[in-house]
Amino acid sequence: MLSSTAKSSPDSTPDTTDFITAECRATRYPALCVQCLSTYSSTIQQSQKRLAQAALSVSLSQAQSVASFVSTMARMRGLRPIEYRTVKDCIDNMANTVDQLNQSVQELSRADQDFDWHVGNVESWVGAALTFENTCLDGFRNPTMDGNVKVAI
Repeated sequence: MLSSTAKSSPDSTPDTTDFITAECRATRYPALCVQCLSTYSSTIQQSQKRLAQAALSVSLSQAQSVASFVSTMARMRGLRPIEYRTVKDCIDNMANTVDQLNQSVQELSRADQDFDWHVGNVESWVGAALTFENTCLDGFRNPTMDGNVKVAI
């Protein structure tokens, strides 16, 4: 597993940057992908496995931050009942997101043999993580959710 504090070194090459840029083109947010993963360029080099590990580590770290933020929102004073229920549902969904991403990080770290099979598992779990995250957000799209909680999310 990559450390979330890994930084690119001065010896990262244009080839590595080109590799990350090319791989990120297939994502929904290519510029954000490049921005997040370029930090790990010296670790990634031109390895799809290390790129996937870095991407999962970044995603897990961000999901943990969101889960923590949403948990603090449940303790806000003055929440209306619908806001409280929606925040509590979101906490559960984000916990599931973190679990799925943790499972994905662990699976990919074991992917020395049968890499494609392990990647298939990771794709399923990352898909589930995205579903849980989107379910969290869907709760705040309710028209009755018009307060500070919706704005914060």
